[in-house]
Amino acid sequence: MLPVERLHRIKELVQTKKNVKISDLSTELGVSEMTIHRDLKPLVEKGEVIKTFGGVSLPDTTSFQANDMCIYCSRPIKEKLAYRLILPNNKIEIACCAHCGLLRHKQLGNEVVQAICYDFFRQTTISAQLASFVMDTSIDLGCCQPQVITFEWQEHAEKFVKGFGGSVYSMKDAMEVVFKKMKGTSCCFD
Repeated sequence: MLPVERLHRIKELVQTKKNVKISDLSTELGVSEMTIHRDLKPLVEKGEVIKTFGGVSLPDTTSFQANDMCIYCSRPIKEKLAYRLILPNNKIEIACCAHCGLLRHKQLGNEVVQAICYDFFRQTTISAQLASFVMDTSIDLGCCQPQVITFEWQEHAEKFVKGFGGSVYSMKDAMEVVFKKMKGTSCCFD
């Protein structure tokens, strides 16, 4: 099957099922998961699908969020720092960074079905619940403060902290630390 045919078939499957696992697409199309990831890249960039942990979904067209603005602070979203909150009925909210994502996640509480963020080193999507969060580092990514950087592996987070300072937290602890640091402050910019 040609790449253009795969793209067409992927779009059909996502339109029909709303959510599809990468492994299911790989099996259905008879190609590797890496090939599926490469095929999805232009669809993600165009906003035709949204990557989730282990799969893809249709973007929520009923959401009031502008696709390029943070749900929490209204700053422009930089895809490699984005934090996605998957809610019931396939509604997806996107925060510009883990800082805003954690604050919004705390607001929504148990409404959040899944949270997805990016590994800082590898630039792959990861489950926020399993991620390691680094705060108070000397690196400035030019996003909301206090800055939060996510890593899939705790070992990578700890090595990063050795070089650039800061502290490593679980998602639950990071959420509490950011919330306490922001208490009484309405803005998360520098």
